[in-house]
Amino acid sequence: MSQDLPKRRQIYEGKAKVLFEGPEPGTLVQYFKDDTTAFNAEKHEVMDGKGVLNLRISEYIFAELEKDGVPTHFIETLGPREQLVREAEIIPLEVVMRNVAAGSLVKRLGLSEGETLPRPLIEFYYKDDALGDPLISEDHIAVFGWCSAEELDEITGLARKINKRMSALFEAAGIRLVDFKLEFGRVQDGGAQRIVLADEISPDSCRLWDMQSNEKMDKDRFRQDLGGMVDAYQQVAARLGLTSDI
Repeated sequence: MSQDLPKRRQIYEGKAKVLFEGPEPGTLVQYFKDDTTAFNAEKHEVMDGKGVLNLRISEYIFAELEKDGVPTHFIETLGPREQLVREAEIIPLEVVMRNVAAGSLVKRLGLSEGETLPRPLIEFYYKDDALGDPLISEDHIAVFGWCSAEELDEITGLARKINKRMSALFEAAGIRLVDFKLEFGRVQDGGAQRIVLADEISPDSCRLWDMQSNEKMDKDRFRQDLGGMVDAYQQVAARLGLTSDI
């Protein structure tokens, strides 16, 4: 599948996406690549069609969150791999919502994978690939001024709201939302600044398990050499009713 890039000025390239200058001031074109990475890009492979699936899944989730009153950077889809988004000043935090013990939480705290947590847990990581995105506390955020106390309260409230809505969406599709990563940014809106959900929400940034079998339907299939990652992403899309135009 072609990964032809837009003929626009490139602003930024990450592991899974590229940002290009948008058609209007204050906009960007977000392009979804097929590149798949793990362990801070130490493991890398190109998975044909992954970018198209991630765009559609993320587009659907963002639209559902907007209906629920969550402000996002998403404006519209331009093509199979391209979205028009608002230009945002990204806050250097990865906000991780955890509902079930998995991944690094299991390793750090000696929990059993699959154990349902007493309540959803929010963790913050400093967004810096060179440092391995280290786990940080709210006090780190305050001391180093990565965002204000008011912004952090808003981010935390939005993260919990997003978790509640996404859990219901996936549960209706027979999928358990184990955990997921969010990123937020600041946009200018009528002379004022506001917080919006940015980046993407897809099986690249979520842990998703089948509710009956606990089969993994996310990027852990790549991390753990389970195989069939794109097939799993296609299954997620199908359960969400998104396969008709992919």
